[in-house]
Amino acid sequence: MPTCHHCHTICENGTAATLTWVHEREPDGQVRWLCPDCTRRHLRDIEARLPAGRQ
Repeated sequence: MPTCHHCHTICENGTAATLTWVHEREPDGQVRWLCPDCTRRHLRDIEARLPAGRQ
């Protein structure tokens, strides 16, 4: 079950609930999950790591 990397909430509601969760893959291949609340709280940090778009 996914567990939030920041607040340690466990996604216990099954597969449909994980659709609202965000996962990110670290360079070493490790997957980290973020619950919907932490995703909203850390949205600017997440967006800052995205590659620049094409212009």
